[in-house]
Amino acid sequence: MESLNDSLTEAERVLHDNDRGDHTIPAAGLYPHQWLWDSCFIAIGLRHLNIDRAQQEILRMLGAQWSNGMVPHMILSDKHHNARDAKLWRSWTNPAAPDIATSGITQPPLLAEAIVRIGKKLSLPERRHWYKSTFPALLRYHEWLHRERDPHQEGLVLQVHPWETGLDNTPPWMRELHEHQMPLWIQAVEKLRLDAIIKPFRRDTKRIPAEQRLDTVEALALYSTQRRLRRKYYDIDKILSHSLFAIEDLSYNCILIRADELLCSIAKSIRQDIPTELQVQIENTRTALEKLWDPYSNQYYSRNFMTHKLIKEPSIATLLPLYAGSISKERASLLIKQLENERGYGPPYPVPSVPVDSPWFKELGYWQGPTWINTNWLIIDGLQRMGFKDHAAALKESTIEMVSNAGMYEYFDPLNGQPGGAENFSWTASLFIDLIKS
Repeated sequence: MESLNDSLTEAERVLHDNDRGDHTIPAAGLYPHQWLWDSCFIAIGLRHLNIDRAQQEILRMLGAQWSNGMVPHMILSDKHHNARDAKLWRSWTNPAAPDIATSGITQPPLLAEAIVRIGKKLSLPERRHWYKSTFPALLRYHEWLHRERDPHQEGLVLQVHPWETGLDNTPPWMRELHEHQMPLWIQAVEKLRLDAIIKPFRRDTKRIPAEQRLDTVEALALYSTQRRLRRKYYDIDKILSHSLFAIEDLSYNCILIRADELLCSIAKSIRQDIPTELQVQIENTRTALEKLWDPYSNQYYSRNFMTHKLIKEPSIATLLPLYAGSISKERASLLIKQLENERGYGPPYPVPSVPVDSPWFKELGYWQGPTWINTNWLIIDGLQRMGFKDHAAALKESTIEMVSNAGMYEYFDPLNGQPGGAENFSWTASLFIDLIKS
């Protein structure tokens, strides 16, 4: 118990040290801005410590909402990083952008989850006030997602950059990147092995071992993709008219299904109506998830938006239909079998971001192997709601033990529990607190 209390104290210290007044950064040095899904996870833990700060974390993100409804994945800091990264993004080229500097893309829609979790810590009158204050912006965000990111009204929403998923170098996207979107100049860098010349100029590998980050070729390709979006002024019609790199990401759509459910719950509690068109779109997304099921491997995959072909590269997204909560118990049971497989998603310190037997697997290779606390949290929540209480309890226990033993790091080796990535990582600290106190 003393060790657990020490870990809780350490988690609180991390959140305090990363607090910038009206928002919390993920980790000092490496991540200087405010990120959308980071702040949602951070607010979920902060609500146990300081409900006002948890609310402020969300309100600042909503304050950066674009006039078209999008909530950007980053609000850029107003310190020395801002000018450089603002120039990189140039969000102002889109007329819908706000006056403050942001990115031009979004991230997984966890705002409704954070808003509801905060609401649970409030008295009934305070909760209603909180919901009423956030509902208009939240509604506009969901309307934007279903309208702009499902242009053919087929149910699934698309993403135009892996940064939008939060799983930057996850195998489904990297496979599509190498097959369809690798510029000739980057292919030349790879073929001539010029990446060694570029490595010393990378910011991230000055702080984190290079083997724990994206390789240089992939990092160049992701920045090249971002510049392509910028040249299209982040206009989805322009982007899709000349792009082969758009994916209906499994993890994103699972999170959206749950977020839609929570949006409707908020609306009901404050007696607000969900527009009929959005109700139809929400139901379409819920049922469309089954288009991503592959009966041969008994799992779900992401799908290429253009071709509608499944991208059969297993990743942590495989298990996130449990979080969506919309799948049948039979299919959930098939996913849990993979969670129990030691060579799949069940090594000693689960859940790895790709299965252990995947050719992509690297123990500390960013989103190609390590165990992350945020995805564990999502899976635990889904298991609980779907009635798999024992599996949820076991994963919760192993997650708490892993963080308590190794510390508040960005991610962990699923084979031995050793830490990797950035130290003093905010969502690890925050979700550790939430797992203990919930």
